[in-house]
Amino acid sequence: MMRNLFNKMQEGKSVSFVYFLVLAYTIVALVWWGILLFRQSEQIRRFEQQNLSLRVDSLAMPVEHQLELQRINKEEQMRSFKYVGEGIIFLGIILLGALFVYRAVWKYMKLSRQQQNFMMAVTHELKSPIAAAKLNLETIRKHKLDEEKQLKLINNTIRETNRLDQLCNNILLAAQLETHKYQLFKERLNFSELVETGIRELGARISTHTVTFSILPGVWVEGDKLTLQIILNNLVENAAKYAPRNTTINIRLFESDKQLKLQVNDEGPGIPGDEKQKIFLKFYRVGNENTRKAKGSGLGLFLTAKIVEQHGGTITVKDNAPTGTCFEITLPEYSVQTA
Repeated sequence: MMRNLFNKMQEGKSVSFVYFLVLAYTIVALVWWGILLFRQSEQIRRFEQQNLSLRVDSLAMPVEHQLELQRINKEEQMRSFKYVGEGIIFLGIILLGALFVYRAVWKYMKLSRQQQNFMMAVTHELKSPIAAAKLNLETIRKHKLDEEKQLKLINNTIRETNRLDQLCNNILLAAQLETHKYQLFKERLNFSELVETGIRELGARISTHTVTFSILPGVWVEGDKLTLQIILNNLVENAAKYAPRNTTINIRLFESDKQLKLQVNDEGPGIPGDEKQKIFLKFYRVGNENTRKAKGSGLGLFLTAKIVEQHGGTITVKDNAPTGTCFEITLPEYSVQTA
């Protein structure tokens, strides 16, 4: 991985060097052409002045000679103005085009690096649950275990396959959302029950953290059940990845200013201010790729933001007090039914 990143950095430096070399050559060539044109204009002026001296006697016809001389000088000034104006426009077009090309090339290279990091991360994320499930099944096959140990290994295998299934769903859903091929199947849902059921399942799966929740009962929304479950899973599992072990992840569903809020709070290190908007970009992951310890594909928050947007809501990230991160989803359309 380090070798690939080093090669990418070297490739980026090589592209930058060639790019600026070509740009510098183009600008120098433009300046040199300008100098040649001004020299040519000066030669034309001298030639016309010499020709004027042969055609018109300055002593015999001083007025005609002076008028012709003024005309020659004015034409030279017009040529100079034309060369300068065209040169400035041409230079502006070159610099503007160079800026667009530079941005496009670096955007492509950045996306290429992100995709490569994504492929390495996904490969690792796919291999981990497969290896764990395979080891559990081989242990059951090779050893005569009592029923309790077998059940424990089977449950672990199911959790790993669920994790694998979720990762595959994220990858497929990201592709479908970008190509606008996924159509939300909206139905009237008891959102309170959906969130509470999802939290209990996640709490059983995440043994490294304490999951607490406070859910406003009787909340109904028009939404897609599958993608709303993916939102909750992504946010809670994202908190579990980055928050230290044995800390608390708190989920809240409540009303505020006639809007429905879903919050996922953790006690992790938090997210730097300059990265709070970048985290919703595809493949983007917080921190340095060389030193990052948390696993992930960089798709979870991108998917979450897309799904929230398709439900007419917004998602924001802010600091949790006293430490950590708070992801807050706002849904404007909902209803609360009390028993």
